[in-house]
Amino acid sequence: MAKNTLSFVCQNCGAAYNRWQGKCESCGEWNTLAEEDTSGSVPVSIRSRRKGRTFALESLSGKSPDAPRLSSGMTELDRVTGGGFVRGSVLLVGGDPGIGKSTLLTQATSLLARAGHRVVYISGEEAVAQVRLRAERLGLSDAPVQLAAETSVEDIVSTLSEGAVPRLIVIDSIQTMWTDTVESAPGTVTQVRASAQALIRFAKKTGAAIILVGHVTKDGQIAGPRVVEHMVDAVMSFEGEGSQQFRILRAVKNRFGPTDEIGVFEMTGLGLREVTNPSELFLSERDLGTPGTAVFAGIEGTRPVLVELQALVAPTSLGTPRRAVVGWDPSRLSMVLAVLEAHCGVKLSGHDVYLNVAGGLRIHEPAADLAAAAALVSSLVNAQLPTDAVYFGEISLSGVVRPVAQTPARLKEAAKLGFQRAVLPESARGESGGDAGLSLNAVNSLTTLVAEIAARGSRRGESNAPAEKNATPARFRRGEG
Repeated sequence: MAKNTLSFVCQNCGAAYNRWQGKCESCGEWNTLAEEDTSGSVPVSIRSRRKGRTFALESLSGKSPDAPRLSSGMTELDRVTGGGFVRGSVLLVGGDPGIGKSTLLTQATSLLARAGHRVVYISGEEAVAQVRLRAERLGLSDAPVQLAAETSVEDIVSTLSEGAVPRLIVIDSIQTMWTDTVESAPGTVTQVRASAQALIRFAKKTGAAIILVGHVTKDGQIAGPRVVEHMVDAVMSFEGEGSQQFRILRAVKNRFGPTDEIGVFEMTGLGLREVTNPSELFLSERDLGTPGTAVFAGIEGTRPVLVELQALVAPTSLGTPRRAVVGWDPSRLSMVLAVLEAHCGVKLSGHDVYLNVAGGLRIHEPAADLAAAAALVSSLVNAQLPTDAVYFGEISLSGVVRPVAQTPARLKEAAKLGFQRAVLPESARGESGGDAGLSLNAVNSLTTLVAEIAARGSRRGESNAPAEKNATPARFRRGEG
């Protein structure tokens, strides 16, 4: 008989310890260790008796057929997955509670079922009646989707093995599944790992595509052991703010496609609506003529996206000024502020700085440095930026504006939305192609842009005084405060 062994497993990262302790040394979380029985494992003496089987070895040369894909019928979802669901693949979808994960998957399964494919939706959190109510609200109650409310992995695999193999299976959610092979409670790290492994084996054996829904922690990470993310073929994050109607599906990992594509949806009363032109949606509620706002021409995967950056610089009464940023990397904001103060003479040590990306979009590329700097200086000197201009460029620690990739695509998207000019790096002027029809303002250093903005502005509470064009005002010169 197997010896009963107890271990304490962290429910956040999956690290195991021989004794209980308050803090997990692996992830740093407190009170996440739970006692689990690992006696279900096979003893070493029994495992060693099994002989391995031989398998065929192949060479590197030769042709491998492309993996056939199953289109979901939703353009934005297919964009993120790389063209559709691959047979035998397993996807993990995470997101905040109530963000719209079940709504998205209900719409996708209904479209596939209407196309004649066998689709199964297994719910471990909701009853069948609740899933039917959601489908009725979305107007999809007539779709031939097969529903079930079950949490036993063995029962699910046995049921799905009968008849034709389903083309798509949705498990909502993996944290509610449990298997008889381990004795831990449902939702623990051991159960989540074992249940996911059993479902992955079924997908690889039968060729069915499986979507696993995962909970997220307060930090926005998918709950459960990190090993599950390594086991699946793709990990997708469904992002969005509860107060915003925008929802963004982003691929964090994808073995069959790119990881820099995003899908944009709008939450409506009839479900999620695909947004084919995200730039127009993000800029639909712009407050024109307000200091501290700049339009950034970014790239998300292969898609150009224009989004508004909002900055507010206000005098502080605290000993340590506050730096708050939403939708951008805080470390890049700190770097831009340091470059502004060190090379441009912009004194921000006595001001609170707030930066926000409008619409709930998260920006990851460094090309937003120039737009962020323009918005910050515009708010500081109370000077409005041109409403028909877009900004993009990376700022180095020396204050030089560096070029970024895919300049023609950014300019073409800006021209399509009615913008007339663009502020871009000097070295990127030759890459523009000249066919976008925009007036280009190429800048070589951040000091030039700061001088242009400060020349037509004034500090808050001061009158607008005429300033020399393209010259840094005295209050921005180094050493004069």
